Amino acid sequence: MTGASRGVGKGIALGLGEQGATVFVTGRTEVGGPPTTPLDGTVQGTAEEVTAVGGRGVAIACDHRDDEQTKRAVARVAAETGRLDVLVNNVWGGYEYFWDGTEFWLEQGFWTVPIDRWDAMFQAGVRAHYVTSAAAAPTMVAQGSGLIVNVSSDAAGKDDAGVPYGVAKAATDRMVACMAHDLRPHGVAAVSLYPGLVRTESVLRAAEYFDLSDSESPQFVGRAVAALAADPDVIRHTGQVVRSADLGRQYAFTDLDGRRPGTNDKPFRL
Repeated sequence: MTGASRGVGKGIALGLGEQGATVFVTGRTEVGGPPTTPLDGTVQGTAEEVTAVGGRGVAIACDHRDDEQTKRAVARVAAETGRLDVLVNNVWGGYEYFWDGTEFWLEQGFWTVPIDRWDAMFQAGVRAHYVTSAAAAPTMVAQGSGLIVNVSSDAAGKDDAGVPYGVAKAATDRMVACMAHDLRPHGVAAVSLYPGLVRTESVLRAAEYFDLSDSESPQFVGRAVAALAADPDVIRHTGQVVRSADLGRQYAFTDLDGRRPGTNDKPFRL
């Protein structure tokens, strides 16, 4: 589980932990280390919470902009467990403008956007997803099963998403389709996952700008991944875009409050 110190990545780790999974979580923010954002959360903290909800959390400090760190992290998982059932690529870059003082709302047109934002999204996002997947694929191919999930966004199909972000997410989706072509004969599935509006730490800090009435918790996204991982016929989804809200209806799971986001359902009770 990459990029899991906080946000969607942490929520996915917890969703897998709920099902008793051993979850190796990676991130740059360590207990006692220098802050990487002004937001709370560390890779060790996420691992502890995974264990608390019923799984086994293992923290690996890793900066996925460094290919060698990525390869070492994947090799450690394979060495310690002998297999790799699910890889979730969530790490991303280019969000620094949310806390570095950049008045990004003044950017009107792609020509006003710093070039390094493109580089950050493709290096810490698209490239990191590719390198981690390439490192994990041999283990999955050898065992004849596995699931790779790339966290993406419907920005991939929106013309108003901003050029760097929209192109990077479209590249992520296309990468999944091509990976799925290579992996299908080996019984390994690859999908792009679109969460809805997720109540991450960043979103909650700016809650006045969002309509959260039909939003989802980070852990709901985790339950979507857990449902896919538990599906013996998950290969039918390979190469596709799947949405967390649609998976909630298909696999009949709910959010922490009993609701199914994306439907405006009333709280669900057994």
